[in-house]
Amino acid sequence: MLIGEVARRSGVSARMLRHYESLGLVRPSGRTGSGYREYSGADIRRILHIESLRSLGLSLREIGRALDEPGFTPSALVGDLIRQTRARIAAETELLTRLRRLDAADPAGWEDALRVVALLQALGSTSADARQRAALSSGDAVPVPVEALVEAVLSEPEPNVAGALSWALARSDGSAAELLAEALGSPEAAVRERAVETLAELPGEGPAGRLREALDHPDAVVRGHAALALGARGEDGAVPALLDMVVAGHRDTDAADTLGVLASDEATADRVAGAMTARLADTATRAPARGRLTQALADIPGPVAARALAELSHDEDRAVALTATYLLRLREGPR
Repeated sequence: MLIGEVARRSGVSARMLRHYESLGLVRPSGRTGSGYREYSGADIRRILHIESLRSLGLSLREIGRALDEPGFTPSALVGDLIRQTRARIAAETELLTRLRRLDAADPAGWEDALRVVALLQALGSTSADARQRAALSSGDAVPVPVEALVEAVLSEPEPNVAGALSWALARSDGSAAELLAEALGSPEAAVRERAVETLAELPGEGPAGRLREALDHPDAVVRGHAALALGARGEDGAVPALLDMVVAGHRDTDAADTLGVLASDEATADRVAGAMTARLADTATRAPARGRLTQALADIPGPVAARALAELSHDEDRAVALTATYLLRLREGPR
């Protein structure tokens, strides 16, 4: 079969076939009487093998080794190709992300575009100071895309930088709450915690709504941050989660303080005290938790809390009884 027919049937150009021959990858088995290259069936199969290996990303030199070295094993080479391909995909993905964020910033000209690129690079700097400066300068001239700020805050280990990023997000267009809420589903506990902490710093009904949803989150840490944030905003819907924290001993002092803040009027104070009393009466509530609940009653004003402490002063658990008695004396004041 002549070179033109081989090119037509294999899809490999005659020019590439000559290049393969110059490299020694393919050697036509014969020549016609007129001196034209003539390819055998085995030659054509070798050409198809070369094309198959090229489709895997092998260089022509690697293909030559694979086809000609009797002891060649593909496993090591394939492993290298997998690593190279992953690295290439990661680099291309990073480039695509950078381009998307630049597009989202909608720069008016190249000067603005370069400012955005510089800020994005600074957010990924190894220097905490550089990251903090980038966060604080976001929005001064050209806004950094919210997606980039959210990604930065979710991976930020330095509290001061995280605070600056939260400040930048609070000044943004308000879409951060959605992205942070998505991060609450992350398999990484640290990411979930940073997401809910940042949500707690954002003003407005959007972030508050996401915090309310987080009260039912399966992660107790997420629930706790949401409850403390909502309680500080005066939302008594956080009371059950705050009581769970007291019972579990998870940031129980903070939870008790927040319950005290919520109990600022008599009606709310009585509801909070009633919920505490119900937990104390629950047989599933063990001794350490009953002690923490008793202590938490100290910050709750009103008659319901006073009656609960009076009853607890006769509790069969001596530690609970002594705590309740002491708290009652404090409420009554000096005689």
